[in-house]
Order: sequence, then structure tokens, then C-alpha cells
Amino acid sequence: MGRARTVNEPRAVRWLCGLSGLLAGGLVALVLALVAAWFLAEQLAVPGPGVPTIAGHAVAAVVAVLAQWQADRRHGVPAVLAALVVVLVTAMVLLLRWFA
Repeated sequence: MGRARTVNEPRAVRWLCGLSGLLAGGLVALVLALVAAWFLAEQLAVPGPGVPTIAGHAVAAVVAVLAQWQADRRHGVPAVLAALVVVLVTAMVLLLRWFA
């Protein structure tokens, strides 16, 4: 197991890892909301998010959570790179699926 983030680490790294944790959690919450919307749409027989949409968001959430797991266990450059993966995945989901 990795060490806990310390105050010896630059504030920017701690901030970025915190932000990426929030984003990864948001992607997981988004997948859960999409599954709930899909279930409700099926019950009401109205259009809702399809399986490809849910699957794409689920893959993005898994990638983000795995990258965040690495960001939480690494320090320095590896932590920054893992956190940036989370930010990039989140940006891709927003740009390709929500703002398109």
C-alpha cells in the first residue's frame, strides 16, 4: 500500500489528485444515474439511454477509478500522470457524449 499524501508533497499535486478523485466519483455516480434512468425508461416504455451509452460511460468510469487508484498510491510525477488520465477521461466523456 502507498503512503498517505503528505504536506511535503506540492500543493498542486495534492489539489490535482483531490480533483481527479472527485471526477472519478462523479463518473461512477453518472453511470449509476444512467442505469436508473434506463430502468425507469424501460418501466415507462419511453426512450432512455441505451446499452451502448451506459457501456461507454461504464468503461470510462472503470478507467477513471483505476487511474485514480494509482494516483492515490503514487507520488510525484506518476501521481500527476494518473490524475491527468482521470481528467482526460472525464473531459472525453463530457465532450463526446454530453456536449456533442
